[in-house]
Amino acid sequence: MTDLTFEAALNDRTNEMLDACTRCGKCVEVCPSAQPANIKDAAPADVIAGIIDFVRGGDGPETSRRWATSCTLSGACIEACDEGVNPRFLLAMARVAIRRRDFEPAQQRRDGLTKYRDTSREVTMLSQLQLERAALERLGQGGASGPVPGEAPDFIFYTGCNVLRTPHIALLALDIMDTLGISYRSMGGPSHCCGVVQLRTGDVEMSGRMGTNSIDKMSHSKSGQVLSWCPSCQVQFTETTLPAIERQRGSRPFEMTPFIAFLGTRLDALKAACREPVALRVALHQHPGMPSVVRAASAILQAIPGVEIVDLKQPAIGLQSASLGVIAAHKQELQRAELQAAYDAGVDALVTIYHSEHRELCAHEFDWPFRIVNLMEVLGQSMGLHRHDRYKELKLAQDADLIVGECHDLIAHHAIDPALAREMVVKAMLGDQPLPVGNGPLSAPAATANTPLA
Repeated sequence: MTDLTFEAALNDRTNEMLDACTRCGKCVEVCPSAQPANIKDAAPADVIAGIIDFVRGGDGPETSRRWATSCTLSGACIEACDEGVNPRFLLAMARVAIRRRDFEPAQQRRDGLTKYRDTSREVTMLSQLQLERAALERLGQGGASGPVPGEAPDFIFYTGCNVLRTPHIALLALDIMDTLGISYRSMGGPSHCCGVVQLRTGDVEMSGRMGTNSIDKMSHSKSGQVLSWCPSCQVQFTETTLPAIERQRGSRPFEMTPFIAFLGTRLDALKAACREPVALRVALHQHPGMPSVVRAASAILQAIPGVEIVDLKQPAIGLQSASLGVIAAHKQELQRAELQAAYDAGVDALVTIYHSEHRELCAHEFDWPFRIVNLMEVLGQSMGLHRHDRYKELKLAQDADLIVGECHDLIAHHAIDPALAREMVVKAMLGDQPLPVGNGPLSAPAATANTPLA
C-alpha cells in the first residue's frame, strides 16, 4: 500500500507510457478512424507527437485533437506498437487533457454527474418497462443478487449498466452459467459504475472514486475473477482503473475477463450442452476492439449444431457499435452496407455480440427479411433456454403511445409516472437509432408508425 492518490497513480502510469513512446506513428497508420476523422493525409509521427503534447498539458495540433476525439477503441493501435505502449489508453488520457483545458473543474463535475444521472434513469426505466422486481433482483438490481447468498461464488458476473436496457441478453448469460453449473453473483447497474462517464468529462477524481468503490464491491469470489459483459466497462477497468489501483495497493483485487471470451474457454462443456440443432444461416456482426471476444463468438457459433456462418466481408471497426458514435456518418454507412450485404447473402439472421448494436439494429427487422438476434439467444436455443426479446418487440412498434400502453402493468408494478415512461421511450429507445428505420426492401410508406405488437 502506498500514499498515492488514484490520480497520482494514473499519472505515473501515463508518464511511463509517454516516456516509452518513440513517436514512430505506427498506431496512427493502422487506425481505422483516421480516414473518417479526415487525418489520413497527416504525418503519423506528427499526429502521435501532438497526442503526447496534449497529455503533457500542451496545445497539440488540430489533427491530433481530431484523432483523439474520433477514437472508436478498435485496438489496432495496441497490436501495432513495438514498445508495449497502449495508444488507446493514451488517447483516453489525451481526451481527458483536452476536456480539462476546455472546461473548468466545476463544469467537468457537473457534466459527469448529469450524464451519470441520465444514464442511470434511462437504464432503470427501460429495464423496469420489461421486467418485474424478482427478475431485476436476479440481475443484481434493487435487492439480492445471485443464486448463492452467504458464500463466495466462483465468479462475479458484472453486467455493467447498459445491457440492462436489453435484459433478456443478461438473463440468458445467467441461464447459461446455471446450465454449466457455474456459481456466480450478479452485480452491475448504476450502483456499480465503472467511472467511464466521469472520465470522459475530465473528472478523474470522481471517476477513480466511482470505479474503486465498484471494484471493492466485486472483490469477493473464489476464483478471484470477474466476468464482464460490457466492453466499455472492461476497457475502463482493465486499462485505467485496475492498473492505477494496483499501483496504489501493490496488487490487483481481481482479474477481469469478458464473458464471451470466458465461454470460449469452455467450448467442450458448451458443445455437450448444445443438444438441439439450430437451423440458421447467420452472419456475425463484429467489432474488433477485444479480439478474444470475436474469436470466442465465432467459435461458439461453430459449436452450435445446425448453424451455418456466412462471412459478409464487411469492414469491422470499434469496440462496440456505441463506440462509433464519434464518427456518426461513417457508422451509418457501415450499418447500411452490412444490412445490404446480409440481404444479398440470404442469411436467416444477423447475430450481434454486444447490447449496443442489438439495440441499434434490432428494429431493422422491420425493413429486412432476416432476424436480428443476439449470440446468447442462438446459444440458448441450442441449450433449450429462451428469454423473450421484449426490447425488440417494443421497439418494432415505433410508436411511443403504443409502447407505453403495452407496458401499463409494469408501469403500475414499479409505480412509474406514465408521462416519464413515454419521455424515456421516445429518447432512450426510439431515439437510439443511428440508421433510420424505413429504408429496406420490406419498408412501405408510413410503415414505421402505429405498428401493432406481435
